[in-house]
Amino acid sequence: MADTPPLKILSQIALLQLAYYMSATVLIIFTVMVFGQQMHPDLLWSWRTVRGDTTVGWMLGLVWMLNSGITVIAILLLISRSKLVLDFALTLHGLHLLFTSLYTHALPRNLLWWGLQAASAGLMISLGVWSCRWRELQPMSFGGGGGSRTSAGATAEEVAVGADGGQDSNAGDGLGVTYGRGRGRGRGRDGGGDYEMVAIKEGDDHV
Repeated sequence: MADTPPLKILSQIALLQLAYYMSATVLIIFTVMVFGQQMHPDLLWSWRTVRGDTTVGWMLGLVWMLNSGITVIAILLLISRSKLVLDFALTLHGLHLLFTSLYTHALPRNLLWWGLQAASAGLMISLGVWSCRWRELQPMSFGGGGGSRTSAGATAEEVAVGADGGQDSNAGDGLGVTYGRGRGRGRGRDGGGDYEMVAIKEGDDHV
């Protein structure tokens, strides 16, 4: 986090925490409607509702675990860096502990609640790191196609062939014979022309 501006870090923490509670609220409302019960803030903020001797307690435990898996999507969109997932996930659960303690005016004394937080953090970290690494390993596309490279390569080759032709047309063997480039006999597999050297004899200027 050292290379990230503090204001950006705070905004990411706030957005991630907001997404965490919004998702949990929707899941809890849907669950209590299915079970025919009424929505109460204790279901979201109190650690006393997570109990192992009631159906509601186990239901809330499953809802919080499902909520941790959904929050991984927010981590992927907001954080997108695998090395920061651990810090943000632990910060999220630390703030949840703080808010829960402030709401109930007491630290959680329920072992099931502590076990649920540990399992939730582990699930969020493992899925978050995996998804962010998967995104980081995706190939980057810079646009362009092979056709442009082929055209550019052909142009460069034609220029090179033209330059060689200008040199070969003036080349001689020092014995009065000048070599010129003949007509092409077709194109090879590499796209270049296949040419034949034709000897041109110079006439005798002396009578």
